[in-house]
Amino acid sequence: MLHLFLSLSLVLAAAGCTGGKKEAIKEEQAPVVPDTGYTGIKQYKSGMYTVSEVTFKNGVRHGLMKTFYQGGQLRYTFWYENGLRQDSARWYFLEGQLFRTTPYKNDTVDGIQKQYYRTGKLRAEIGFSKGMRIPYIREYTADGRLMGSYPEIVINVNDRYAGEGLYRVNLSLSDNGEKVTFYRGDFTDGRFDTTIVKAIKTTKGKASVDLKKGQGEGLSSLSVIAEILTPLGNKYLTGKKIELPYNDLK
Repeated sequence: MLHLFLSLSLVLAAAGCTGGKKEAIKEEQAPVVPDTGYTGIKQYKSGMYTVSEVTFKNGVRHGLMKTFYQGGQLRYTFWYENGLRQDSARWYFLEGQLFRTTPYKNDTVDGIQKQYYRTGKLRAEIGFSKGMRIPYIREYTADGRLMGSYPEIVINVNDRYAGEGLYRVNLSLSDNGEKVTFYRGDFTDGRFDTTIVKAIKTTKGKASVDLKKGQGEGLSSLSVIAEILTPLGNKYLTGKKIELPYNDLK
């Protein structure tokens, strides 16, 4: 009788062990998302000075990133989602007031960047699209007045087509300003794409484009863009299209 009881106990124990193994296998095969990296906030230092604090999730930037002035004051912040900058980045004056906000979409500047005076009043609004500037800009005086007067592109032509086959387009600004760079080309879908336009050598606010008589059909017009540095240190963009009198200029 005792022998039968021991045999039965061993059988039940073995069955229990087998069931446990099957359950463990099922758990191991269940789909999981492994934590492949650090989750939390890391501090980066330069000597005793904390340079930045970055929030990570599974080894990827996700959450708030802060950088600091040497005295420990907040300098600027970015918000990350799955490693990409999103929402508005914020820059601060040393004294703590907000200086600038820049909108990000999927790690690219897109929207209206805003600048502020130390008083908190709006200083400027500057337009971006897909990481590139657009002509939109609004600047304000310290007492809140809109600064709406910007120079225009002035065109002077030196037509030597008949004798030399040359048509020179001279460029300058209506206020004779020198803080300008001229580009040959046009806005692309309203954006100032510096990979497409071509900078023209600009000296003391003046530049020129030489078009020469060629073989076959040429240009019907010439488009130029002026990138002008404003008194507030921003860049004002304006373009102009010049109709050409000859159909074989290149």
